[in-house]
Amino acid sequence: MHDQPLQKLAQHYRKAFQAEPAVTVFAPGRVEVLGNHTDYNEGFVLSAAIDSGIYFAIAPIPGNTCRLRAADLDAETSFPADNPEVITDAPWAAYSMGVHEGLLAHMPQPIAWQAVFCGTVPRGSGLSSSAAISMATARAICTIADINPDPLDIAKIGQMAEHRFAGVRCGLLDQLSSLCGKAGHLLEIDFRTFDVTPRPLDANTSLLLVNSGTTHTLGDGVYNERRSDCEAATEAFASILSHPVKALRDVSMQEWIDHHAQLPERIAKRAAHVIGENARVQDAANALQQGDIPHFGFLMFESHHSSMVNFENSCTELDQIVQIARQTEGVLGARLSGGGFGGSAILLIQTESAERICASLDAAFQNNLGHACLLQVIHPADGAHVI
Repeated sequence: MHDQPLQKLAQHYRKAFQAEPAVTVFAPGRVEVLGNHTDYNEGFVLSAAIDSGIYFAIAPIPGNTCRLRAADLDAETSFPADNPEVITDAPWAAYSMGVHEGLLAHMPQPIAWQAVFCGTVPRGSGLSSSAAISMATARAICTIADINPDPLDIAKIGQMAEHRFAGVRCGLLDQLSSLCGKAGHLLEIDFRTFDVTPRPLDANTSLLLVNSGTTHTLGDGVYNERRSDCEAATEAFASILSHPVKALRDVSMQEWIDHHAQLPERIAKRAAHVIGENARVQDAANALQQGDIPHFGFLMFESHHSSMVNFENSCTELDQIVQIARQTEGVLGARLSGGGFGGSAILLIQTESAERICASLDAAFQNNLGHACLLQVIHPADGAHVI
């Protein structure tokens, strides 16, 4: 799995710095199987680290200047080790810079370094290449600086990098999934307690990634707008209900049914999605334990419908992909994955029929969308680690 990108990384590092790296790290991307936009609402998610991600080679160097190269872009930038600032002409470096800044509080003194990274996660595919970069950077810096922050602290540093340096008010789903992944398992994450519980994925089922080819960009405000809508819904229910409401997790669907008419229509729809998603994730986790994979797949279809109708974070291409998947024998469930507005869909399929399903879907996408979609069977993988 690692051979080709590692060779590319090593060659680029030697050419750029005329040296060998001290440490090489792999951090996976993630796929969100259920639990869309529930993380920052203190809810529940089922996700998985995947076997595509970011490779990051690093070594400490004298002085006070960090040098960072993106091999895939053949681009380089630098910043002060003791005081990194946002570099507007190198947005690709924002995540690593933000992580370095966050780790300064854990270092006895600032450490300068030179590093190169490359990836196997397509940018804009909805698989969180940004979190993979952040977590690869964090693991690499922690290793050369000989520091060992708590995984939750590392995830929060990655989150703050997205907030401050990239302008996206994300939750912790992507970072925790990339850090805590376990091969062959989905991760059930409680975003109030931050408990992570691995759930074995049935051996007779596989995850199929369908990249719509529609690149999504969450930094243009649509993600932050949805988060603000959820915050407005939380405030409204807190003023209506007699019990404490800290987040939409604290609102039941029956309470939504009883009181949603008191909210603006758009805010009520956003709340309906999140409240329903939390219930779907818990239902799906039980279905996994009981081996009820058809019900798990049904919940994935229901989740996409809610994203499309209530949260309005889907797009025409993703809707068509899910509709085609629903009509394809051997597909058990399908939905958009990640922030939405483009990117990828995730399908739950029968493992023994994977080749036939891929061929059938490929033909259908060509016929209905007018172009091919990248199809990739993905495997839940271990979290960020030193290679």
